[in-house]
Amino acid sequence: MLALALGATGPAAADLLHDAQARFRTLESYRVTLRSRAADGQPQVIVYAYRKPGWIRMDFVEPHRGAVIIYDPATRRVHLWPFGKDHFPRLNLAPDNPLIRSAGGHSVDHSDVGALLAKLIELRAQGAMTDPADAAIAERPARYVEITGASAAKVDGVHRYRLWFEQGSLFPLKVQSYDTALELIETVDMSDAELDPVFPEHFFTP
Repeated sequence: MLALALGATGPAAADLLHDAQARFRTLESYRVTLRSRAADGQPQVIVYAYRKPGWIRMDFVEPHRGAVIIYDPATRRVHLWPFGKDHFPRLNLAPDNPLIRSAGGHSVDHSDVGALLAKLIELRAQGAMTDPADAAIAERPARYVEITGASAAKVDGVHRYRLWFEQGSLFPLKVQSYDTALELIETVDMSDAELDPVFPEHFFTP
């Protein structure tokens, strides 16, 4: 693990998150194989697709192979097919329904990278961020930072984030979250991120 001094607040540290947020706003869509593992849970693999103005589709690989979730930002409803899209049953749920909330309590409508970046900026405002350091994830050049809340400050249960942003796009390729005891909460790998892919016409149609 990289050893960096916390508390850095120079221009590089101050600008990276806002630059990442600005670049995210220019994207029309993205797709990643989201590989996550909670410290006390089983691994999860989801093919995650996002398209403005907030369409989300999740195709589950592990666990619940074959399940599909589509979030419609116009109706703010989530459509769930437990056994594959267009297979019975189809459930129509609120985004915060406990059936589809993540192990960390996150709702589908706040699961995209834009929501993550907002949390990072909020936590940094309550603490500090290290200066970016050169790194690599899956052979992609990256910028590594740590963000830690002052004292026991936390956002959405997270006191520290460790992040690897792709150098060119500043898209987060890997995220680790920690509690106030600096115990690992979750690791999320998005290192195969595709930016602005073209999806089939009805890909997000419930």
